Amino acid sequence: MDKASVLFCIGSLALSLLIAVVAFPFAAMDAEVVTAAAAPQPAYKMGSVDVGQGFGELPVEDLMAYYVENPPVEDAGAAPAPEIRFGGC
Repeated sequence: MDKASVLFCIGSLALSLLIAVVAFPFAAMDAEVVTAAAAPQPAYKMGSVDVGQGFGELPVEDLMAYYVENPPVEDAGAAPAPEIRFGGC
């Protein structure tokens, strides 16, 4: 490779690293947000969620109660998923 190509590659990497170092603090979450997200919260503290499609906003506590009372059911008549094998040469 000639000298101009090497300088361009090094300059591109240096500029990319500089942009990453400058932009990281703007993209990173605060320490308080990270610790709050790591701790589980009760459903009543989460408020309401917009479910959409005409249902509007529903409290998370109601959604959890509905899920516990009506768990998802597997379709007994459905065919089992096919076994996928590697079909080499």
